Amino acid sequence: MEKVVHDLLAPMVRSFISDWGSALFLKLANWLDARIPSRAGRVVIGLLLGVTAIVSIVTVTALAGF
Repeated sequence: MEKVVHDLLAPMVRSFISDWGSALFLKLANWLDARIPSRAGRVVIGLLLGVTAIVSIVTVTALAGF
């Protein structure tokens, strides 16, 4: 029974964490986009946000045991 619950619950939790993290960083990126005037600044901030999103999503899913 435990394996069945884990097999059903794991993909749902993983999907929720990934979707929530992506939505959070997209909202932050849109908020920052209006406040950064230069294109180079936007590229740098975008790269930093992308790396942060990837690292945080992987970290959260690893800590959750998936």
